Amino acid sequence: MDIATVIGLITGAGLILSAIIMGGSAGMFVNVPGLMIVVGGTIAATLIKFSLADVLGSMNIAMKTFFVKAVSPIAAIEQIIELATIARKEGLLGLDGKEFDDDFLAKGMGMMIDGVPPEQVQTVLSRELQYSTERHKKGQNIFKGMGSAAPAFGMVGTLIGLVQMLAAMSDPSSIGPAMAVALLTTLYGAVLANLIALPLADKLSLRSKEEALSRELTIAGVVAIQRGDHPRLIEDQLKVFLAPKIRGGGDDAKKK
Repeated sequence: MDIATVIGLITGAGLILSAIIMGGSAGMFVNVPGLMIVVGGTIAATLIKFSLADVLGSMNIAMKTFFVKAVSPIAAIEQIIELATIARKEGLLGLDGKEFDDDFLAKGMGMMIDGVPPEQVQTVLSRELQYSTERHKKGQNIFKGMGSAAPAFGMVGTLIGLVQMLAAMSDPSSIGPAMAVALLTTLYGAVLANLIALPLADKLSLRSKEEALSRELTIAGVVAIQRGDHPRLIEDQLKVFLAPKIRGGGDDAKKK
């Protein structure tokens, strides 16, 4: 589980609720018409922009911000070096039957063991990486769309509340509820966009970049093993994917 995402959501929601409670009754910040306008309008706009299947699928993609942790590049390099050492001593068939936690690496090693040419292995894996990245971008765009729609519908609710307030100036008792709708919808839209939708989109983008780096590294490693490169040379080739400050390896680098 990604503890940073959980801490961020809990901290943000907690600070907002604490400020509301400290300022008076929390009940005054609950407005059903305002929630209907912002939440319902955001969902409606998202369904107009994207297909129903994509919107429903984005919920599963969102779980990656909580439960998916990217493979450490250092750990991936170490595994590839281990495989390269086995292949150099026992040949490619020495890797047959070995289990892999990473399905992408398992697919590349499987094609390599089956004798698929290096160029074709690289092509297949690169295409899979490309299509995976495109699917991830679709999920990111859905949450970005929600992040842009929520404040807009908050403004729509504000305008509705102002119209209702101005239309009922002769009845002072109706001014309060109308003003509540006008102000609270703006609040709801801002919170939905800036605490949930946009941060989730950014975290999904980060996850996608981490996965892409890991897979690019894997492709380079598989092709290098198939070429018969020396494990030490493969390690030097793969470390170019890493930031200079973590190329030295070790426990500190793995944590990053």
